[in-house]
Amino acid sequence: MSISHAPPSSPEPEISDKPKAGAPEQASPELEPIVPASTRRTRVPRWLRRTSGPLLLLALWQLLSGTGVLAPDVLASPGTIARVGSDLIADGSLPNAMGVSLQRVAVGLLFGTVVGTGLALISGLFRIGEDLVDASVQMLRTVPFVGLIPLFIIWFGIGEAPKIAIITLGVSFPLYLNVYAGIRGVDSQLIEAGESLGLSRWGLVRHVVLPGALPGAMTGLRYSLGIAWLALVFAEQINADAGIGFLMVQARDFLRTDVIVVCLIVYAFLGLLADFIVRTLERLLLQWRPTFTGR
Repeated sequence: MSISHAPPSSPEPEISDKPKAGAPEQASPELEPIVPASTRRTRVPRWLRRTSGPLLLLALWQLLSGTGVLAPDVLASPGTIARVGSDLIADGSLPNAMGVSLQRVAVGLLFGTVVGTGLALISGLFRIGEDLVDASVQMLRTVPFVGLIPLFIIWFGIGEAPKIAIITLGVSFPLYLNVYAGIRGVDSQLIEAGESLGLSRWGLVRHVVLPGALPGAMTGLRYSLGIAWLALVFAEQINADAGIGFLMVQARDFLRTDVIVVCLIVYAFLGLLADFIVRTLERLLLQWRPTFTGR
């Protein structure tokens, strides 16, 4: 019996990354980083873009005043406004008025936040609370709060109480609506996930419902601050002996449009400062929520 031997297989050619001798070396392609289209443009500093609008408006105002289109008794020029503002600061009348107005807004905002948030929690967390609270709040919020000033004067007199009450009423409703909407807008699947993890009712409220309602609460706080300054303007126009509104009433009696404009600028500056504080607080408290910030 003969055994046939297969011819030995030829060894497989080895694949080598090294270039053969004498072969020209090929240059490896260079990788270019992908740059978004929004960053390829020349960037203008954001602070410059944000201040360009007010500066252009100020330049137009000065131009109209300098050419006589705006008469001084109709609207004073920016230079006159700056001079009058420095005089009011020098004699201490404007800082004292700002302190009184800030105190009124702070107290009214505090009371309004407690009332509006408390009612929203009762109505948003409990169905029986919604049945008892929501209809009454929805009815009262349609009543113009400015129209209640005479009634508040009858109830609370002509001191600080009616002014604080009107600010509190104006602040409460935006907070109530936004906090209530934030609570009821929490995804039900998150509630089910929390229950499956064994969270108690208070644990669900603390770790799921309240964080989910926080964006709505911050939005309501921003709205409430704007309405607080609006309510302050109306409150200080009636039976006030101090505050920015009191300065405006005196300026109106003496036809001082420059003082009125200074007071309006102070109102706008304080409102802008309050909104900046709330937006900063919003960025700190809502770091867990990625959002689109524009391009």
